[in-house]
Parts: sequence; C-alpha cells; structure tokens
Amino acid sequence: MTSRRLQITLQPAVLQWARERAGMSLDELARKVKVRQERVLAWERSGQISIAQADQLAHCTHTPLGFLYLTEPPAEHLPIADFRTRRDGPLPHPSPDLLETIYLMQRRQSWMRDELIENGAEPLAYIGAYGLELPLQVSAAMRELLGLADGWAAVEGSWTHALGLMQDRAEAAGVLVIFNGIVGNNTHRKLNPDEFQGFALVDAYAPLIFVNGADFKAAQIFTLAHELAHLFVGKSGLSKFVNLDPGHHAIEQFCNKAAAEFLVPEADLRAFWPTAKSSADPYQAIARHFKVSSIVATRRALDVDLVNRDAFNQFYRAYREDQQQRNSGGVFWNLPKWRIGPKFAAVVIRATKAGRLSYREAYALTGLKGTSFENLTNKMGIQW
Repeated sequence: MTSRRLQITLQPAVLQWARERAGMSLDELARKVKVRQERVLAWERSGQISIAQADQLAHCTHTPLGFLYLTEPPAEHLPIADFRTRRDGPLPHPSPDLLETIYLMQRRQSWMRDELIENGAEPLAYIGAYGLELPLQVSAAMRELLGLADGWAAVEGSWTHALGLMQDRAEAAGVLVIFNGIVGNNTHRKLNPDEFQGFALVDAYAPLIFVNGADFKAAQIFTLAHELAHLFVGKSGLSKFVNLDPGHHAIEQFCNKAAAEFLVPEADLRAFWPTAKSSADPYQAIARHFKVSSIVATRRALDVDLVNRDAFNQFYRAYREDQQQRNSGGVFWNLPKWRIGPKFAAVVIRATKAGRLSYREAYALTGLKGTSFENLTNKMGIQW
C-alpha cells in the first residue's frame, strides 16, 4: 500500500493548529494541497489523513513534520523579547515566516561570533554601554560610531544613498545589517510588515540588525536607526510600530527617541521649519532634507510640537492609504549586499576558501548554492 493511501490518525487540534499557524483558511489550504475543502475539514474533525497528505500539509504550512505527530499543539514562543506595539487586544502568535527568519539570523550570528573569537576579535565597547536615561547621548554616540557629521543626510542624493551609507558605516563598526523582505531567498514567502518591521540581536562580538525589506521603503531608515539604538542599550527584541508609537515599552520609547534625534535632530528641524512651512508640502520638504520618510518627518514635527496630534493623525491615514497602493518591495532588495550583508558574506567566503567551513554549511548560512554562492565575491566586491 502506498503512503498516499496509508491512513494514520493524528490529533485534529494539531492539524487545525498547523493551518491557523500559517494564517490559512480552509479553502486556501485545500487549494495548496489540491483537495476539496471538505477533505481538509474532515482532517480537522477526525484526524484521519494519509501519510503523503500529512507531508503535503507540513510543507504547505511550513510546519516541521514532527509537530504534526504531537498529542497537542506546541506552545511556540518568540526567542527574543517582543516589543511590538499592540493595536487592540493581544498580539497574534508569531508566524512561521517570522520564526524561521529569526532562527536563521541567530544561526548566522552564532557562527559569526565563533569565527570572530577564534580569530582574536575583541568585544565591541559600545554594545550595552548605555542605560535608558539619556536618549540624546545615545543618538550622539550613534553618529560618532558611524562617523556622520551634522547635516550628513542633507548632502546625500536620496534616501537610498543615505540608507546605504548607514549600512556601510554600521558594518564597518562591526554590526551585521540585513535587509530582506522574504524568508531567506524564497520569493514565494514574503515577510509581512504588519507583523514586524525589524529586530535586533545583541552580541558583544557579532551584533545583528534585521530590517523587514517588505515594509515601506522610506520607513526602513527609521527602523535601522531604532534597532541600532537597541544595540547601544544591550536589549535584543522585535519591533513594530503603530503610528510610529512605541507604546508602553520603556525600551522602545527610548530607542524611538534616540533614532528620531539621530535622523532628525530637534535643533536642525526647528532651524529648517520656516523653510519647510513656506513650501507647498512642509512634511515632504522635511523628508527630502533629512532623507527620511514623510511619515517620520511628520511624526518628528509632532514630537517637537510643531504640529498637533490631529494634523498628524490626518496625515498618517492618508499616507497609509497611499503607500498601500504602491509596491513596497522590489528588486532593489534582491542584491546580496542587502540580503546577506558585506561583512558576513566576506567572512563566510574566506572561511570556506580556507577550508574552515564546508560548502554545505556555507550554502545553509547564506541561502545560496553553486554559482550563486561563487559569484558573491564579484557581486559584493570582496577583496582578498
């Protein structure tokens, strides 16, 4: 008897959990496993399913196969602190896409840490060097670390150039910076920016920042600055803001203040405000000058009492409606520089060429294989 016909009985609650964990309706799962919706409903009522269909279900819902054989749904928890802002009610359970992304980044960080220590690296002095009392001091320290002078963003040609400069300087300072809008390199699994915008993994040797590349492009520079502040206070965590509001989390409130001052210093904003106010679109004028999104510009104007809450809320609603009609991702983020990061790619390639890391392990760490991995050297401009 083939595995397709061989029936097994699993726990109905576990089968339903797997579907709901993936955020799928009965109809969506039925289409993916190519059965009628009634069949999926029967699985979740009786638990009777063929071995082949259980394999399909696990694959389509991105559920580890062994989980389906448990006697009850497992309690999955985020491996890092959850600092996301809540709208109404509790936050939903983390999706498989989010969990896999965090686990992959943790594997990269763990390997990088060991590699750096083995090669005599010293711990980074700025990691966890500050408390939660002086956000302006941290924003100044962030600028000093990245070597960015006053007015640095105004001389950059675009937000893309400003963001690229920040990534380059952060990597030079020892931070692994990754921008990605999908799970690994799977273009069929887009990350949901409504679930999270970024996270920071604190480590004294290999600190890591992940920015959700599926988020609005112009919002990502704020996420990068916010997660960088997390490293300075030594607090790993997952971030998602509603109206750029950090909610009740003291750590998020601190990191938001540090990031806002880092990107749009209050003194500079007040000096520029008369020019912005006289333009046709004051918020866009601020955004262009400081190389931030117009929503960050408007929020910053609210923070320093240049506009009131009603004006901000009205702008935010219009902004969200406009951005939802645009394509927030794109081939821009397909470049290895953004998805893997120059520093990490260079160390992996050198370790592989030196025989300290097998090609199989290198493929797993980067998500690339064969010629795609070999071409990293040229695409990243890595020097030997």
